[in-house]
Amino acid sequence: MATTTSPVREITPKEFESRWGTPPTGLTLLDVREPWEVATAHVEGSIHMPMEQVPSRLAELDPNAAVVVMCHGGMRSLQVAQYLAGQGFADVYNLSGGIDAWSQEVDSAVPRY
Repeated sequence: MATTTSPVREITPKEFESRWGTPPTGLTLLDVREPWEVATAHVEGSIHMPMEQVPSRLAELDPNAAVVVMCHGGMRSLQVAQYLAGQGFADVYNLSGGIDAWSQEVDSAVPRY
């Protein structure tokens, strides 16, 4: 049986901020970076789940909620977002440019690395 997946949409940090605010409300901001990266810089309200843990921790996420996936630059998060869409998550976004773009466009207090 073929399964259909929802497309992963890109969202810029500015679009994210205007839609969900800072800190975000009404969605899951999933940070898939490594622990040392989160210790260096993080966005308030995000849920930290390193990329390799996502499959084993999938039950912690609500497949009916909007999920925005974030990493450092947007590539790991895109892979995780595609995975979530393939697992039936209906409203999935990739944060374009990751936390690096967040620091430049939304909150310069978030350190760049």
